[in-house]
Amino acid sequence: MIGRLSGVLLEKNPPQLLVDCNGVGYEVNVPMSTFYNLPGLGEKVVLLTHLTVREDAHILFGFGTNEERNVFKQLVKITGIGARTALSILSGMSVADLAQSITLQEAGRLTKIPGIGKKTAERLLLELKGKLGADLGGAGAVATDATSDILNALLALGYSDKEAMLALKQVPAGTGVSDGIKLALKSLSKA
Repeated sequence: MIGRLSGVLLEKNPPQLLVDCNGVGYEVNVPMSTFYNLPGLGEKVVLLTHLTVREDAHILFGFGTNEERNVFKQLVKITGIGARTALSILSGMSVADLAQSITLQEAGRLTKIPGIGKKTAERLLLELKGKLGADLGGAGAVATDATSDILNALLALGYSDKEAMLALKQVPAGTGVSDGIKLALKSLSKA
């Protein structure tokens, strides 16, 4: 297996790269989150990789962080989620956003990603629950039903995911839905 590539970046054609490693050029597919953080052409690049072997092809996928690679590996284990779909998921949302969606069991955020329908989103939530959502670092404790309801209410009112999550952090744990929405709206009005 090829676990890591270190070389000179020769070509960038989203989502594919060409990396020269001591005279051997490797074609590597990367999610857009990794693509946006790449150095310029001709500069040194280091990618963590995952090699997928199929009957008709060997495809190398590259990642800027270990978290991205680990999530990719979790995604391709799910029935019906291939490597291309997993790459699309990681291109459509960050690892933290995906973990948050799984923790809050929000299929709606996943269906915004091209190629992910309602049934696939629900399968992702089911399969990844406890594997990915539980280690959510940025949003604190595991979300309750009230937290999810408050977040959904803020999103329905037109606030962005980022604004809603920042407001949700201002709501004390164990707060009821109606009081939580009031507190969240109050914190949003101050911002």
